Amino acid sequence: MRSQTTALEQQPDVIALDAESNRMLNEEQQYRAAAYSLLAALLRNPPDAGLLTQVAGFSQVDVSADELGLSMSMLGLAASTSNVQQVDDEFHDLFIGLGRGELVPYGSWYLTGFLMEKPLSRLRDDLVLLGFERAGDISEPEDHVAALCEVMVMLIGEGGNESSQKAFFEAHVCSWFERFFNDLSEAKSAVFYRAVGRFGAMFTALERRYLNMPV
Repeated sequence: MRSQTTALEQQPDVIALDAESNRMLNEEQQYRAAAYSLLAALLRNPPDAGLLTQVAGFSQVDVSADELGLSMSMLGLAASTSNVQQVDDEFHDLFIGLGRGELVPYGSWYLTGFLMEKPLSRLRDDLVLLGFERAGDISEPEDHVAALCEVMVMLIGEGGNESSQKAFFEAHVCSWFERFFNDLSEAKSAVFYRAVGRFGAMFTALERRYLNMPV
């Protein structure tokens, strides 16, 4: 695997693979990367008007295909009936709050009940082994749900090394993502983000099955 450096920094919009990486991926891998990118963008910062408009387009997805398609369509409908200020307020109630939000979107919290615990230390060790490096001016822990989605995007963008993807997913993603997204889909402060939670839970379950398929 190529050595790669990332700041795991805040992204204002959906993360895009560079053109060369996109050419290397088949359609299935592009869809996977796009789904992780979308989740990262929606969970890193409140979406702006452009991103909400993009997501609203999912309301046209064929809902007869599978449950993931249905969750995408519901996410699109939620975006089409939301405005930027409402979603911004919702984001802050959910993830920031006064002291803390309704949910704490960090792996250590979900796995141990505390921040900055052993799951974060193990994650940092694995990121070093994969060739990822944290920028010195970034204070947020790397086990934020959006940061882990960003790492999955970059692992997919490496050109299909699914053994690395599976190892990282099983060690740091599947152990808590579905619980987090299920909590998000039922959060009292959530309206738009309930649909994000349903989509995230469905996609994580699909990823679990996909990465455990026989090669």
